[in-house]
Amino acid sequence: MNEPHRTRREFLKMLGLTAASLAVPGYAKASQHSRSRPNIILIMADDLGYSDIGCYGGEIRTPTLDALAAGGLRFTQFYNCAKCNPTRASLLTGQYDQAVGVKNMEHGATFGEVLRPASYRTIISGKWDQQPLPTTRGFDRYYGLADGCCNYWNPGIKARPGEGEPGRKRSTPRRWAIEGKAIMGYTPEDKNFYTTDAFADYAIERLEEYKNEGKPFLLYLPQTAPHYPLHAWPEDIARYRGKYRIGWDELRRRRYKRQIEMGLLDRKFALSPRDETVPSWESLSDSQKDQADLTMAVYAAMVDRMDQAIGRVLKKVKDIGKWDNTLILFLADNGGCAETPDTTPEIPPGPVESYRAVGPPWANASNAPYRKYKSTDYHGGNCTPFIACWPGVIKPGSFTDQVGHIIDILPTFMDITGAAYPKQIDGRKLKPLAGKSLLPVFKGEQRQPHDALYWQFGKAKAVRVGDWKLVQYAKADWELYDLKEDRTELNNLARQHQQKVKEMATMWQSWWDKCRQ
Repeated sequence: MNEPHRTRREFLKMLGLTAASLAVPGYAKASQHSRSRPNIILIMADDLGYSDIGCYGGEIRTPTLDALAAGGLRFTQFYNCAKCNPTRASLLTGQYDQAVGVKNMEHGATFGEVLRPASYRTIISGKWDQQPLPTTRGFDRYYGLADGCCNYWNPGIKARPGEGEPGRKRSTPRRWAIEGKAIMGYTPEDKNFYTTDAFADYAIERLEEYKNEGKPFLLYLPQTAPHYPLHAWPEDIARYRGKYRIGWDELRRRRYKRQIEMGLLDRKFALSPRDETVPSWESLSDSQKDQADLTMAVYAAMVDRMDQAIGRVLKKVKDIGKWDNTLILFLADNGGCAETPDTTPEIPPGPVESYRAVGPPWANASNAPYRKYKSTDYHGGNCTPFIACWPGVIKPGSFTDQVGHIIDILPTFMDITGAAYPKQIDGRKLKPLAGKSLLPVFKGEQRQPHDALYWQFGKAKAVRVGDWKLVQYAKADWELYDLKEDRTELNNLARQHQQKVKEMATMWQSWWDKCRQ
């Protein structure tokens, strides 16, 4: 489970995921795959910042994801719902969470419920964060955290022999589940247990179990990483210790520069300034800088380990001969997280006894070049990396500025598999899909964009129409941005375009009222 250190070249060679191996000749011949329903792997990171992975400008070692990007398509304008529960409800159902039911999805069908009747084997390994268990909502097999977050080493509340009490956010136990059985306070006997590794292990076991099955598979692999608490293997932490002494200000500048160099971002879009709540790096004492370096090193180690785990799963896909007809998608559920539920301030991040978070300064860097964080509807909260890799269909090494949203993923699955969306399930009348297929984008074509996209969570709300985005947080006034000229949302044009603000605010209210009907 705990793999030795490898160089980037060695790691890629082990996976068989070099850009050359992904760049399958004849990628434009999509008709070959339209006759054969693909396997589908959907991977979602938790609380990952926009620029944390290498292929989106980050310095963290992510060779697996970088290879997927080199062999596939990167979106520069793809959206989630800026928060864990809403994103999962929308992702699973192809509807806005406000309409479908954010915790129970009672007004929608999950992609498991849509694809299983179309003869897909449906598997989930990872974070669920909905009330009904996956095995009651269209998934054949399930292993993972049915709750929101947990201790990576020990998800329970009981200490194992020779260890301290596991650090946790609250006294009540987190809900784990194995197949259809919920477990309140799951304490694995194995002291080498680590959730990211365990999710990969289960996925690999199921791929092996069903490798000779005649039906295609849908594997949903929602990670908990790098959501707090900050827990990581010591050897992974050591790889990054000292690298963040450059500070968050310099880290943001370097990531921004790489994004421009790789063609991910036009240089006309300025890097947003350091968040007003974050002190300058130079204002910290040496001791504070060392503590901050450790914090980010643990966070980076969690992202690194997630990439390793994904790599092991994808290697298994190749080993069982399924690679050439498998669509792989990767995204994050929201932007970097500024929350600080540090319940063990006296224990440094890393071990089982600790419970620490990365905090606003590094989260601000994680979201470069954008402003703000998870739970807001600025781009720092709701804009995600999105990678799509499908050998023989998607052009390797490509980018798209076409706008997408997680509500589009289920309609995409329907489009490529021929599966139908039911009108009702178990007597539940379902609302219609809000998303639209991404398949034209995957084929390199221009699709008809959404008329509008909407967001709401807590105090945050937004609407995007074309290149205009209207944003509000708490009781502040609406802010208006022209994303064609200002992707990083720095120039509020609300005063200059008051009629546009009024029109879009009215659209948002109409959408909100309709969702609640």
